Amino acid sequence: MTTAAPTEIFSTEGVRTLEVRWIFRGELASAVAGWFARFPVKTTVLKDAYLLDPRLPGLSVKVRGGRALEVKVYRGSPGLLEVSERTRGRLESWQKWSFPHGLADLDGRDPAGWRPVSKQRRISRFSLAGRLVRASDRGLGEGPSCAVELTDIHARGEAWWTLGFEATGPTSMLRSELKAAAALVFAVPLPGGLELGVDDSRSYAQWLCQRPQALGLSPEPQGDPLADVCDGSIPYS
Repeated sequence: MTTAAPTEIFSTEGVRTLEVRWIFRGELASAVAGWFARFPVKTTVLKDAYLLDPRLPGLSVKVRGGRALEVKVYRGSPGLLEVSERTRGRLESWQKWSFPHGLADLDGRDPAGWRPVSKQRRISRFSLAGRLVRASDRGLGEGPSCAVELTDIHARGEAWWTLGFEATGPTSMLRSELKAAAALVFAVPLPGGLELGVDDSRSYAQWLCQRPQALGLSPEPQGDPLADVCDGSIPYS
């Protein structure tokens, strides 16, 4: 198990991604962890901090592991990922940047406007090679790839877990990358008849703003522009 290093995305153009994520309440079941463990994974433990105040509709700002400032801009949804009747999620297109950030110690305190979220991430990466998809626990350089993560989440004393896909590479290949990885991952059904539905498909920041009272935030006022984010019309991650 390792501590995450900062993501290196320093170009002025940023990186285009296509993503889908599901988030569920409760501890991650050992059967689900075992289902994912059939692929080689890299496990990291980190604490991210998400900026929730001031509210920036269509943007996501977080400090990753206290070492990198990550900014993401929502570029719209190209539709749904539908693997089967039991697996459907909302695809989201993003452009993101990452910048070096001085080490920030968030332990034991919640800085004003920021929400710390502790994570234990299991990540496997898949690359397209012709019609083949190759799994790896290492980064795949500059080539097209799709990262798949299974993560335990803890925020304000609550346990959650998430399964997410993030495809990177040429824009024209993002959807095929993600669909190929999803086909391989879901070739074996999730244990216990678990379903991944559109209602559970959301980004981290959208999930945080949909749970204001549970996470120690004030309820969203009527007419607040972030309401569009929280009801899913402008999701952001």
